[in-house]
Amino acid sequence: MNVMTPSPAPKLDPAEEHVRIASPVPGLSLFLRYLPSASETKRVVLYVHGGTFGSALSVAHRFDGRSWRDELRDAGVHVWSLDFHGFDRFSDPYPAMHQSPEGQPPIGRAAEAGLQLEAATRFIRERHGVDRVSLIAHSWGTIVCGHFAGRCPELVDRMVFFGPIAPRQPSAERVRLPGWRLVSSRDQWNRFTESVPPGAEPVLSRRHFDEWSERYLDSDPLSRTREPASVKVPSGAFQDIFDAWAGDLAYDPGQVRAPVTIVRGEWDSMCTDQDAAWLFNALSASPIRRDVKINRATHLMHLEASRYALYRETEAFLLGRDQSPVR
Repeated sequence: MNVMTPSPAPKLDPAEEHVRIASPVPGLSLFLRYLPSASETKRVVLYVHGGTFGSALSVAHRFDGRSWRDELRDAGVHVWSLDFHGFDRFSDPYPAMHQSPEGQPPIGRAAEAGLQLEAATRFIRERHGVDRVSLIAHSWGTIVCGHFAGRCPELVDRMVFFGPIAPRQPSAERVRLPGWRLVSSRDQWNRFTESVPPGAEPVLSRRHFDEWSERYLDSDPLSRTREPASVKVPSGAFQDIFDAWAGDLAYDPGQVRAPVTIVRGEWDSMCTDQDAAWLFNALSASPIRRDVKINRATHLMHLEASRYALYRETEAFLLGRDQSPVR
């Protein structure tokens, strides 16, 4: 195992373990968090984040003292999470992120992130002595996982895609992003509120968001030196999303051989009914497929009032009790 010096990141749980592994990007290292299962089990899952914030703000973030990975641990799963380069502050940033974003191609595209995911998965399977690892992926992370699972089907057990990205018919001139971009707390609040219908109850309380937002700004040591306070992230993730919406998805779902469940929110404008239907049909080689729609949920359902519905659907699928016994 190619393990490097442990990270100085603060632990989010007394039982949490931090690991650094060598990155496929020469000279850089990747940061992983690990929370052991509460029971003896060989079930292992790796969480793959989306395009604007890493694992500490998603699967590991606690609302009122409880996180998604706490739920997974108690369900009998070993929970790992990976921060891609440029997200949060513990995986090394791409060197190009220290340069002006203008004149650079978008940093951190899905194919490159897929190699980082492969390195993490190979480390985890060796650590636990298992053949395959399950994946939970959000938004852009589903593109990365799809790319990786198509290349390395022997490494993947099951996959949960929540808020997945699918290709669409081009409706405007193709968007071209710079190397990196800044995302403010206001930008994030708008993401939580913009697709909620007028007059509907909020999907996230202001109290919860304000607490989350402080941790979000903490993820970039320079965030509060900017006006408005904002976090620097690679643009490759959203370039991959915009390219998909221009008809160019970065992977072929027909190459995915693992069981997949799609989970989307009733109010998710980034994964519509049409998007989910296309992806479900395109995953033609997947032996088990599900398409689950959760009411009163948006693209950020893992941080919203409906998050426990997402938790339960994910656990049910990952535990794999959905096939008849062989007679």
